[in-house]
Amino acid sequence: MTQAPPIALTCGEPAGVGPEVAIKAAHLMQGRVPFFWIGDPRHLPVGTPFAEIAQPQDAFDIPKGILPVLCHPFKAPAVPGEANLANAQDVIDVIARAAELVQSGQASAMCTAPIHKKILKDGAGFAYPGHTEYLAALGKTDHVVMMLACPELRVVPATIHIALKDVPTQFTPKVLEDTIRITATDLARHWGLTSPRIAIAGLNPHAGEGGAMGHEELDWMTALITRMRGEGFDLKGPMPPDTMFHARARAGYDVAICAYHDQALIPIKTIDFDGGVNVTLGLPFIRTSPDHGTAMDIAGQGIANPTSLIAALDMAWDMVARSAQGPK
Repeated sequence: MTQAPPIALTCGEPAGVGPEVAIKAAHLMQGRVPFFWIGDPRHLPVGTPFAEIAQPQDAFDIPKGILPVLCHPFKAPAVPGEANLANAQDVIDVIARAAELVQSGQASAMCTAPIHKKILKDGAGFAYPGHTEYLAALGKTDHVVMMLACPELRVVPATIHIALKDVPTQFTPKVLEDTIRITATDLARHWGLTSPRIAIAGLNPHAGEGGAMGHEELDWMTALITRMRGEGFDLKGPMPPDTMFHARARAGYDVAICAYHDQALIPIKTIDFDGGVNVTLGLPFIRTSPDHGTAMDIAGQGIANPTSLIAALDMAWDMVARSAQGPK
């Protein structure tokens, strides 16, 4: 079988921990996942091993443990912990470059290091709430879904970065239905699950408890789930959110779709705080990301934990392999 192209790893915010964990990941992984880093070599920790490459395929020629670097010159050097507005546009351009490489087939997937959204907005007028929305635009798709995954749990928040008071109006039948469809499609496409078991969390405590604690479950959620079951989707719910994340309950589904951000992220970060991976579903390419921020407060100190980045690279490569094999 022909070797799949390597994964493109974006540099993210150069003053954050991204450059440090990229070097650590290359050293610890010892070539088990082929990837290359796109960024300015000046931003890597001083004295750390890397090798510049001219094209993605050259990453296979770099010795194990050494970070292959596809050079993307930035306007300015980077001082750990001190974001520079002059570098904002280059951070954005690296993301676009990685997306172009994966869509052209020169990279098999992309993994994105964390960005500092305010710096991008202030320094380059970045018009998107975050990575996910920008990648949706680059992929020319209208609707994408964020999934957080670790070996013990996959969760999808149907609404993401909005105030809790806005959830009941933004968590609509269309949003839930689109989320179910995209989640099921990509679990089949990238994980080989032809009929994934999907658990749907209720919006309200105890899933409304028959209307005593809220009516969304009775008003529309149950009817939507019943209709989609009739189409062949394997759906459970609406389930009481407080009883669906213990080990025995998790064994009964492949992914949990939740109504809002914290309903999904609290359980996965409790189960595996360091190893969680952010996966964007619904894109025309594979994208993963470590589930942490830029960590500017510890940048440059040599203490950043690469576990989540390693998990994100491992998951991207596994998705590449499963996608090539096709659904089971």
